[in-house]
Amino acid sequence: MLTSTIPSGKRILPPLGALLLALVAALAVLTPASPAVAADDPTTVGVATRPAGADGRPDGRTRLNYSADPGQTIADQVLVGNTGTQRQDFTVYATDAFNSGDGSFALLPTAETPTQVGAWVTFADGSNRLQFSLEPNEARLVPFTMVLPADVTPGDHAGGLVASVLEAGAQVSVDRRVATPIYTRVSGELQPRLTISSFDAVYQGDWWNPFGGTVKILYTVDNPGNVALSANLDATTVTWFGIPATGTRGGSIPNLLPGNSGTYEFTLDGVGQWGYLNPAVRLQPFVDSPDASQQLNVSTVSRDSVVIAVPWMLLILLVLAAGVYLYIRWRRRRDEVRTQEWIEYTEKQAAAKAAAEAAAAPVAAGAGKGPDE
Repeated sequence: MLTSTIPSGKRILPPLGALLLALVAALAVLTPASPAVAADDPTTVGVATRPAGADGRPDGRTRLNYSADPGQTIADQVLVGNTGTQRQDFTVYATDAFNSGDGSFALLPTAETPTQVGAWVTFADGSNRLQFSLEPNEARLVPFTMVLPADVTPGDHAGGLVASVLEAGAQVSVDRRVATPIYTRVSGELQPRLTISSFDAVYQGDWWNPFGGTVKILYTVDNPGNVALSANLDATTVTWFGIPATGTRGGSIPNLLPGNSGTYEFTLDGVGQWGYLNPAVRLQPFVDSPDASQQLNVSTVSRDSVVIAVPWMLLILLVLAAGVYLYIRWRRRRDEVRTQEWIEYTEKQAAAKAAAEAAAAPVAAGAGKGPDE
């Protein structure tokens, strides 16, 4: 029967072992992929974390979500489990979150000192880092407290509670980290807002296919407010007189933290080479939180651009048609000139012949009379 140890040295009830197995499966999306293990090496490294309720068991939360006032103290706990096949040494600590260049949720490197959420968390022994070892399929309940500074600014502050295992390799050591996200909404004036700071679009397609191109949109979204926001996205392209060049396509961007930005790419396919194109995106921001009380009304934001999609095949056909037309006109004019020249020539020949015949007629008449006539 699986057992687990809590910091006080008490034993968690045996049913936790079965719950931990369910926890391992539930945390598959949170556990980073490990490199493939050689066939002759049966050992694997596995780390799992999960928020726990008052009974010390997983309570269904996927993140630690709080609403608090400046100076308030919050107490909570998480389960840290060893899902590997060998004994592992764990380091548990809190750190700050940020958005990476592509807008995804990320945490500060292990060696970097946090200044917000990560600096507010301490464990039962008063430290900000907790170290312990766990046997395979063993879990430990880790209580912690978070004390908000009295002068903390209103809005959302994000971080993560990290469970780390340092895996020693032949040449380098790999830091295996799994984190439970922490979102703390501090009371005060909230300013939910997103902006599209840059927007660029380019048309890509084959010159011989005027209807099978794509419009690639590259845009950067900033969060200048103090509330973490996700957004649904509508993207479309219109052409002359506002005629749709493609249908409206939907998408989304992940949670963007206050003061952060992310750059995203969106592709609209099946766009014809209409010469003039006007691609646009519209963001509908919302608060991505399991707490319904944290929802807010946020204004939509949009941005567009102008793209020139030259219809090369049509231009080539027009040039060829124009060439054929001009050639035909040239031939007709040349033929008309030659016809006129031939008419003038034949008329001259006829006139000359008539004149010669007229000049020869009196001579012939005189030759037929006698001398006395």
